[in-house]
Amino acid sequence: MKKAFIQLHTAILLAGCSGILGNLISLDAVLITWYRMLLAGLILIIILYIKGNKPIIQKNEWRELSVGFLLALHWIFFYGSIKYANVSIGVICFCLSSFFTAIISPIFNRQKISWAELLLSSLTLLGISLIFQFDSSYRIGIGFGIVSSLLFAFYAILNERLSASRNAVRTTALQMIGGFTGLSVLLLPVYFMNVQHATFLPTINDFCFLFLLAFGCTVCMCFLLNNAQREISAFTVSLSFNLEPVYSILLAIIIFKENKMFGTAFYAGLSLIMLSLVLQMFRLAYNKNKKRESNFSA
Repeated sequence: MKKAFIQLHTAILLAGCSGILGNLISLDAVLITWYRMLLAGLILIIILYIKGNKPIIQKNEWRELSVGFLLALHWIFFYGSIKYANVSIGVICFCLSSFFTAIISPIFNRQKISWAELLLSSLTLLGISLIFQFDSSYRIGIGFGIVSSLLFAFYAILNERLSASRNAVRTTALQMIGGFTGLSVLLLPVYFMNVQHATFLPTINDFCFLFLLAFGCTVCMCFLLNNAQREISAFTVSLSFNLEPVYSILLAIIIFKENKMFGTAFYAGLSLIMLSLVLQMFRLAYNKNKKRESNFSA
C-alpha cells in the first residue's frame, strides 16, 4: 500500500509539472499540444507492441479518438492561459472545472444537481472573479483558462465512461492518436494560414522539454496512476488529485518566482479557491464515512 501511495503522489506531481514544462517551451500552445500528443502516442504504441497488444484501431473505438481531440483542445487553451498569464493563473483557472462538472455531469448522467457541490465550487468562481477584476494584466490568460476548464469538464465526464470498460494504457494511446490526428487535419492548416512566421520545428531545449512532457507527464503518469488504482480506491485518488494545483503553484514559485508578480487580489482569490478545495475534501470524506456507517448498520 505504501508503494501505491508513492506512485499516486508521483503521478500527481508529474501532472503538476505539465504547466511548468509548457511555460519552459518556447513554442505556442497549439504546437506544444501537437508535439505532446505525437510523442506520447508514439511511445504508447511502442509499449503496446512490446506487450503484444497491437494498437490496431477497432470500429467501436471512435469515441476514444473523439475524446482525445477534446483533450487536445483543453490542452491548447490550458497552455494558452499559461503563455498569456503564467503557470499559477493557468492552474487556478483549471480548478474551475469542478464548477462546470457540477452543472454538466447531472445533465449528461440524468441526475439531480448537487447543490452542495455547486455551492463549494462557486467559491472557485468567486476567487477567479476577484483576480479577474483587480489584476487586468491576466484577463486574457484567465479567459483562456476558463475555456480550458470547461473543455476539461466535458472531457472528464466522457472519459469516465470510457475508462470504466477499457485498458487505461490503450485508452490513453487512442486518445493521443485521436488528438494528434484531429489537430493535424482540422486545426493545423487553419493555424498556419493565420499565424505568420510560426516556428514549427522545436529547438534542442524545446524538444527535451517536449519529450519530458510526453514521456513523464503523460506516459509515466498514466502507468503510475494505473498501478496505484489497483490498490487505492477511486475516492482516495480523486481526493488526492486536489493537491495538483498546490504542487504546480509551489513549483512555479520555486522555478519562476511567480510570487513576485502577484498582488493582494491574487492571494484573496487563491485563498477562496484553496478553501473550496479543502471544504470539498472534507465533504467527500464525510460522505464516505457516512456511507460506510450506513452499510455497517444495515
